[in-house]
Amino acid sequence: MEAKLSFSQDSPPISIISAAKVAGVSLSVDPSLAAGSAPVLCFSSGESLRGINPILEYIAQSSPSLHGRDAIESGHVVEWLEYAPTFLLGSEFEVACSFVDGYLMSRTFLVGHGLTIADITVWSNLAGIGQRWESLRKSKKYQNLVRWFNGIDSDYRDTLNEVIASYVGRRGIGKSPAPNLKEKVNDSKDPSAPEVDLPGAKFGEVCVRFAPEPSGYLHIGHAKAALLNKYFAERYQGRLIVRFDDTNPSKESNEFVENLLKDIETLGIKYDAVTYTSDYFPKLMEMAEKLIKQGKAYVDDTPKEQMRSERMDGVESKCRNNTVEENLSLWKEMINGSERGMQCCVRGKLDMQDPNKSLRDPVYYRCNTDPHHRIGSKYKVYPTYDFACPFVDALEGVTHALRSSEYHDRNAQYYRILQDMGMRRVEIYEFSRLNMVYTLLSKRKLLWFVQNKKVEDWTDPRFPTVQGIVRRGLKVEALIQFILQQGASKNLNLMEWDKLWTINKKIIDPVCARHTAVLKDQRVIFKLTNGPEKSFVRILPRHKKFDGAGKKATTFTNRIWLDYADASAISKGEEVTLMDWGNAIIKEIKMENGVITELIGELHLEGSVKTTKLKVTWLPDIDDLVPLSLVEFDYLISKKKLEEDENFLDNLNPCTRKETLALGDANMRNLLRGEVIQLERKGYYRCDAPFVRSSKPVVLFAIPDGRQQGSLN
Repeated sequence: MEAKLSFSQDSPPISIISAAKVAGVSLSVDPSLAAGSAPVLCFSSGESLRGINPILEYIAQSSPSLHGRDAIESGHVVEWLEYAPTFLLGSEFEVACSFVDGYLMSRTFLVGHGLTIADITVWSNLAGIGQRWESLRKSKKYQNLVRWFNGIDSDYRDTLNEVIASYVGRRGIGKSPAPNLKEKVNDSKDPSAPEVDLPGAKFGEVCVRFAPEPSGYLHIGHAKAALLNKYFAERYQGRLIVRFDDTNPSKESNEFVENLLKDIETLGIKYDAVTYTSDYFPKLMEMAEKLIKQGKAYVDDTPKEQMRSERMDGVESKCRNNTVEENLSLWKEMINGSERGMQCCVRGKLDMQDPNKSLRDPVYYRCNTDPHHRIGSKYKVYPTYDFACPFVDALEGVTHALRSSEYHDRNAQYYRILQDMGMRRVEIYEFSRLNMVYTLLSKRKLLWFVQNKKVEDWTDPRFPTVQGIVRRGLKVEALIQFILQQGASKNLNLMEWDKLWTINKKIIDPVCARHTAVLKDQRVIFKLTNGPEKSFVRILPRHKKFDGAGKKATTFTNRIWLDYADASAISKGEEVTLMDWGNAIIKEIKMENGVITELIGELHLEGSVKTTKLKVTWLPDIDDLVPLSLVEFDYLISKKKLEEDENFLDNLNPCTRKETLALGDANMRNLLRGEVIQLERKGYYRCDAPFVRSSKPVVLFAIPDGRQQGSLN
């Protein structure tokens, strides 16, 4: 069908024109619309499409491979079309580059395994930006993004560069060597790419699940499992189920369910379904009863400590040879929650002499009278994780169960239970647990800190929870990059937080606004004898290299505040540089009892900033300065790695939070909660509590920058 594309001359829709060229869709162009108008595609039939994304989707449908190979891929393509304009927002450009660079770390294309309209659109938006992108492209800052860009440029150079030359005004995007677009996702030359081979995996048939227990918030260790499941689901064009393993009512709550879902969304994980193990309680009870009738399980009333001892020693329980009738009778007592039933548990009859102790008659069911957060007091018996997990995995169609290698010894148990149940095999794929230095990842231990008020709550910035580290100033893109760099390796590793914060700094530094602060109780007045008699204001950029950070108003006066540390480093007669102003010469240093009380000097604005040793920050002595609380954090424990037999309570860090009062420039009353800034010469901070009134300080949390920090003591 003949079609005409109309658009405004000041904003040609490069992505549409590029996509049409690649897809072989013939368009006539008419750049006559008014400025700011959305592009319109008019057909000879009189019908029309308005807007970039609807037109792109039409073009993609005319060349099916560009729209994804199935409904799942098509959905991802649409998501990328919605995300692509982010590159055109000046303030978000480098954030978008960083995000997509991390996303492409182990991918050749944005969606699936071939070029789609998503690739063309993002490519076109980048190419259309012009010099800013070209400068980044020549640097080594976003290597994965550049690799991807160059790859498309190489394969479609003549087609795409014709568009760019016509509408961006320069010919040739560059001739950087590009990798083969058919390269494997897990190219062995890229050590940061995850291992991607799942045993027996078939494209389009893989189903994985992320199964957290709702007994705490998602932490950085869970995030690795969640992101790897997401990775494999996308890698094999499969399904991802989020399943809450809610089999222990004593520890679980709706609060944890809600926050786990919130954290999963924060990580950008798209799932196909949310399920609960509790959905399958009736079927699990039927299976337990079936195994009892088949003689593959029995009811045991051995006291817990004795049972543990017997399992260690390979001693069979006195109840192991109960008759089926005796077991069913006791099972009924358990279901009813009677006094007799509460003394019992159901155990699998596996092998009490097996060297692998997980196979020594594990517990399948136990009594618990606590109400369940979803189903109340309907049940008095609950399945163990070891019993429920393989059953529900098989029932839900999971093909590959990702588990951390700490569960390795229980893999044989998992397979044996599936076998006894007569259910299909689910392949286990192991990856190494993520361990961080000076960090506890046990939810039981983290709960101790919450209950004993050693931290604020599960979102405390000292916690390794997703909400905690994000509140401290970590960007989710940095966390994703950090985890994907490790991939699905099975090697045990103890990771340094510094590596994660270094990645984070690379993301925030190019875009975060700059502000100035002096310490409230450690400041000195500096009188400028030839300073402006009447104060004046200049509008300066909040970031000299990033226009998207906006502007700030800076007041210039003849009385300014310096940090005491800077004042004490200055000598009489010395020339220093006042940042964002110019040079000044120190004429007099007043002191009382060995303490500097005042500096007197004069401006020397014609002086060269290249000749001065000290470049100091300053604030005007005005009433509009903003009170600040600068908060630093330290690790909760004082030992890098706790051994298995060590009690974490013996290694608590005595000082984990330090607050320093300061004054900030007047512009800081406009900071938003969650905004990340840099205080010049002090470091990076995240605004946790914005300005409300002058009597209440703005709370800024210090963000680590990847350099070794000293103790707060």
